[in-house]
Amino acid sequence: MLNNSLVLGIDLGTSGVRIAIINTKKKLLFTSSKTYSQGLEISEDWINSLKTLLKEIPKVLKEKLVACSVAGTSGTLLACKKNGAAAGKALPYFLACSEYSYEIKKLFTKECAGSSISGSVGRALKLLALYGDEIMLRHQADWISGWLMNNWEYGEEGNNIRMGWEISNSSWPKDFQNLKWLKCLPKIIPSGQIMGTICSEKANELNLPKNLQVIAGTTDSNAGVLATFPNKNDGVTILGSTIVIKKFVNKTLSGKGISNHKLLGNWLSGGASNAGGAILLDFFNLEYIKELSKQINPNKSTGLNLLPLSSKGERFPIDDPNLQPKLEPRPISDSLYLHALLEGLARIEARGWQKLNELGADLPKQIITVGGGAKNITWKKIREREIGIPIKICNRPPAAGVASIALQGLL
Repeated sequence: MLNNSLVLGIDLGTSGVRIAIINTKKKLLFTSSKTYSQGLEISEDWINSLKTLLKEIPKVLKEKLVACSVAGTSGTLLACKKNGAAAGKALPYFLACSEYSYEIKKLFTKECAGSSISGSVGRALKLLALYGDEIMLRHQADWISGWLMNNWEYGEEGNNIRMGWEISNSSWPKDFQNLKWLKCLPKIIPSGQIMGTICSEKANELNLPKNLQVIAGTTDSNAGVLATFPNKNDGVTILGSTIVIKKFVNKTLSGKGISNHKLLGNWLSGGASNAGGAILLDFFNLEYIKELSKQINPNKSTGLNLLPLSSKGERFPIDDPNLQPKLEPRPISDSLYLHALLEGLARIEARGWQKLNELGADLPKQIITVGGGAKNITWKKIREREIGIPIKICNRPPAAGVASIALQGLL
């Protein structure tokens, strides 16, 4: 690969799309983002947001692009026809289809990300009930990769763990062999391997190079981890709409709500809570959160023990589809209420690190934080008090992390 070659990372999150371009030395040269206009469930919105961003890339950078990789929200599932056309709305990762808990239990002999009620199998069963089994089931990143190539055959391994894919032996679970809908699932490609080349129609429409390689990417939270360039003793927390914690480990961890990914040759284990920054926006806008944060003394406890879930149900550190949020009592003071919500979120993160430790991971020596919530210094101090581990902030976007997979895939 030539030294002046560039790679593109595309990161589809809960609230919008971000792209990043890096060079062969992993230096960030360009990044931009766009919020969905209709929301995570509308696949047309994913495409329109992405098209807008790709068309805005300066021509001088576009011409040097040789590869791209896509990351998407882990578990957001879409039913599509053989030509890739969406059959309807996508089912978002936070939708737990508890009505299928019996069928899910029957399919899995051991606990894994797929066996959890918050995994993708329940959503798959719901989509099959709606549209029949002459469809393809594709997670967000795989569908967008397919859109770029005009070929929806393939899926990246990490994006399919919550459907039951077993990375350790590169197969679907044994009990899947008799499934009538096994044909609806993608052919799996490991992260970092070439999926194909951009189709000429998309290359022309978006003014992208005709030989642009599409490299199998990862999930949006893994992209966030890679953007931090962590070492072995670091833990990584992604503070976006949800809280995700990850750490590189010597051997895979096993437990409810735990996912194990193979990333650039190493095992990355972790879990994602349903709680996160989204709850704060249910009560305050971003400007007001910044203002209120300045009024908080992060070294003091509020004494309020809130459980700030946006709706009922949790997947990690507790796997309980019926867990109820606790958002009261609400004090008269808005700053005190924000303080209590941030404290509640910090406790969930602390329990997450304890859970990984109980399952066999070393506690991190430092935690690197990425995502929108990483910018809040008051929250950082509250987290350090609750978790007891030093925290460092990283401002590189997750899209730069998934771009580094595209780079690795070409080496």
